[in-house]
Amino acid sequence: MTGNAVSETSGFSARVCKNGAYGFASSAVYTPESVAASVAAAAENAAFLDQREKLGKVPFAKVPSFREELRYTREDDVTQKQIIDYMNELDALVAKLCPKLKSRFTAARCLTMEKLLYTSDGVFAHTATPRSIIYVGLTAEGNDGAPVEIFEPFGTFGVFDEVFTNPVQYESLIAELYEQVMAKAGGVYAEPGRKQVILHPDLAGILAHEAVGHTVEADFVLSGSVGGPNLNKQVASELVTMVDFAHTALGQRCPVPVYVDDEGTPGTDAVLIENGILKEFMHNKESAAHFGHTPKGNARAFAYNDEPLIRMRNTCILPGKDKLADMIASIDDGYYFIKTGNGQADATGEFMFGVNFGYEIKKGKLGRPLKDTTIAGVAFDVLKTVDMLSDDLSWSCSGMCGKKQMIPVGMGGPAIRAFVNVGGR
Repeated sequence: MTGNAVSETSGFSARVCKNGAYGFASSAVYTPESVAASVAAAAENAAFLDQREKLGKVPFAKVPSFREELRYTREDDVTQKQIIDYMNELDALVAKLCPKLKSRFTAARCLTMEKLLYTSDGVFAHTATPRSIIYVGLTAEGNDGAPVEIFEPFGTFGVFDEVFTNPVQYESLIAELYEQVMAKAGGVYAEPGRKQVILHPDLAGILAHEAVGHTVEADFVLSGSVGGPNLNKQVASELVTMVDFAHTALGQRCPVPVYVDDEGTPGTDAVLIENGILKEFMHNKESAAHFGHTPKGNARAFAYNDEPLIRMRNTCILPGKDKLADMIASIDDGYYFIKTGNGQADATGEFMFGVNFGYEIKKGKLGRPLKDTTIAGVAFDVLKTVDMLSDDLSWSCSGMCGKKQMIPVGMGGPAIRAFVNVGGR
């Protein structure tokens, strides 16, 4: 074992809006006295900024009062010993299943956000969002002597011992991961150029979040993102519908369920793209009032001393009607990209993502495995080339968004067939 740490951060904050000017104050101490002091300080800050800015905005429309009671309860805590014992068993299983590795690592990361919220509209909410993830990384020696790596997170919503009951439950997935890294060790580099490819749901999910989702967050729209001038215009193939789900998708709980946001707005789904048409933005109360839209619960804060920002929750492209096997068979010369490690995108929708594993597709069949490469493009241009979507939906379990504050998000989708620029070696 190389590391073991546990931490807990808690406190209280107050936020006041006066004529469009915001005051904010927080305290690490949660007592009646600190609450009163923080509310008074936030109101004073709002009044001060109102005198300087003189925005003169009308109050937001009131939200009907409601209570969001705690949906997830847990009386006892998981101990560090329970987690360490599980991880020792998991590491032993990895060692047994993967004998030819140069190195390996396993790690566990658990995060629970618990919040109490009260607003002047009479909204009360008590929420808890636990998430438990384990990471497995495998390194082998490539055919050129250089190391090759495969990395995979496993997990979902819930406390550690609820999600992870026995390491054997991941035996087949670890064996598949080992098969992939050994195949990658003898792999080839992709040829650069514009190629027809299939993007695995993990890649479709990061495309939906990074390259599209951020451009239609209303604060980015107001600062000049590509989303603004494209509202109610075609930005994707008519096969593409993209939704930021609040808490439930296709009858199943989302990876990061948000029943009420941190401004007291009930969480409802935001249909961002419908049949290829950009339909709406994601909002807080202020941006929704500016655009004349309805907020749907996208104002989220991470820590007690963070102000709510416009954030995604669970963003994905909806599945289509195609089978993955038929999608592969339809490509004469292209690639099936499966794993991604990192990526970046900007306000224009231009993106570049690393691809850590995939296969050639030659005459409708999977060919040689691939070493690391990149894909790039402009999101709306790529989405316009989508002509096949698999009929399944897969969520990435470990997403964290770093927009000023790190916060858990869900992202996913089906496999998609499209054209992208491949970086090659």
